[in-house]
Amino acid sequence: MEITDIKLRKLFNEGPLEAIYSITFDNELALHDVKLVKKEEGYIVVMPNRRLSNGLFKDIVHPINSVFRDKISSQIVNFHKNSLSNSEITLK
Repeated sequence: MEITDIKLRKLFNEGPLEAIYSITFDNELALHDVKLVKKEEGYIVVMPNRRLSNGLFKDIVHPINSVFRDKISSQIVNFHKNSLSNSEITLK
């Protein structure tokens, strides 16, 4: 399964949440609300989730193994960094 498209949905200018992306797999499946969060040690990618009645969050969709998670994460982070450096998107 390959990522065939990445689209920026929203950019944030304050706090650790930097952006929300949608990604498309094999031009057939879209995954929305993938969050990119900036931490001291780098970026982390947070899968779409919902808040449960007890206040905790549960992923709606998530990779089954670490190899696929790393593949998704690295492509989103690289896209974000390249877009920022090419001035395609700007943090305000």
